Amino acid sequence: MTEASATASTLRALEADIAARREELVELDDQLTLQRVGVYYYRHPLDNSPLYKEALTELREHIKDSIKQNDAVVASDSFVFNNSLALGRKMVADYAKLMLRAFNAEADASVRSLRAGGLETGEARLQRSADAIARLGRLMEIRISESYFNLRKTELELTADYLMKVQEEREQEREERARLREERLAERELAAEREKLNKERDHNDNVYKQLIAQGRTEEAERIRQQIASIDAAIAQNDYRAANIRAGFVYVISNIGAFGANVVKIGMTRRLEPMDRVRELGDASVPFPFDVHIMYFSNDAITLETQLHQAFAERKLNNVNLRREFFFATPAEVKKELQRNVGTLLEYVDTPTAEQFLQSQGAWPDDSRARFVV
Repeated sequence: MTEASATASTLRALEADIAARREELVELDDQLTLQRVGVYYYRHPLDNSPLYKEALTELREHIKDSIKQNDAVVASDSFVFNNSLALGRKMVADYAKLMLRAFNAEADASVRSLRAGGLETGEARLQRSADAIARLGRLMEIRISESYFNLRKTELELTADYLMKVQEEREQEREERARLREERLAERELAAEREKLNKERDHNDNVYKQLIAQGRTEEAERIRQQIASIDAAIAQNDYRAANIRAGFVYVISNIGAFGANVVKIGMTRRLEPMDRVRELGDASVPFPFDVHIMYFSNDAITLETQLHQAFAERKLNNVNLRREFFFATPAEVKKELQRNVGTLLEYVDTPTAEQFLQSQGAWPDDSRARFVV
C-alpha cells in the first residue's frame, strides 16, 4: 500500500469513527437541550449583535494564526517509521494535518448547525470529536491542543450568544414597533375626540347664546350644564393626551388558548380600551379574550409594573421577560390591585368564554379529552 493510499484510508476511518460516535454520544434533541438550559446565560456578555460579530471576526483570526503557527495539534516528535525518525516525523505531520482537518470540519459543522439556546449540543459534538482524534492518534500521541480546542469552543459560545442576541433584538424591535403603533393610535383617537368635543361645545355655546337672547333662561341653564360637562371631558382628554403615563390597566384571560388560571396583565392608552383587547384576540389566537378588570389610572405604567413584579415568579415566559402572561387567577390579581388602588368598581371573576365553550361540543372526543380546563 502506498503512503498516499494509507493516509486516505486512515482519514476515511477517522471520519467514519467520528460520525458513528457523534450519533451515539451527542444529544441531538434540541428541544430537550433547551429545556435543560432554562433561562439563557450569556458566556460573553456584549451589548448588541454587531459587537458579537466583531468579536467572532477577531477570534477567527486567532484560529487561523494558531493553525499557521502549528499550535492547533500536539503530536510526538520521536515517532519512528521503517527505522527512520525523519519518515516517522513526516508521517506524524501528515496524520496530524488530516486529523486537524477532520476536527475543523466538525467544528465548522457545529457552528453552522447551532441554533439559539442549543450550545450544549454543539459543545458535546466538539468534545466528542476531540476525544475521537486523541484515541485514534494515541500511537503517535496526536491530539488537538487545549488552547486550540478552547478557541473553537469560544467560537461556539460567541456564536450561540450572537444568535440569542439577534433573537432578542428582533423581539425588542417587534415590541417597540407595536408600542409605537399603539401610541400613535392613542394620539389619533385623543385628537379626534378633542375635535369632536370642540364642535359639540361650539354648537351648544351658540344655542346657549340664542336662548339667553330670547329670554329662555331655564332652557339656557340646561345647555350651560351640558357645556360644563363638555368642558370637563375636554380637560380630561387634554390631560390624557399630555400625560403619556395615564391609561387603562387591564386583566384578561383566554382559557381556550392558554388554559385556566392564566391571565395577561397589560396597559393601554387607547381612548376605548376594548379596542386593544379585541386586537389581542385577533386571528393569532383561536378565541377572543375575556376581560376581568379594566381600571383607569393616572399612572398606569407604574401600576402595571407593580402588578408584573408581584407575579414575576409566575411568568409563563421566563426568557422574554417583556411578555405579560402569568400563572394566576383573576381573583389573585384583583387582590393585588386592591392593595395598590383600593376598591374596584368593576370586576368579573368567571370568564364567559362563549366561543370556546360552544366549540368544544363539535370537537373530536380525543381532542376534548386532551384539553383540560
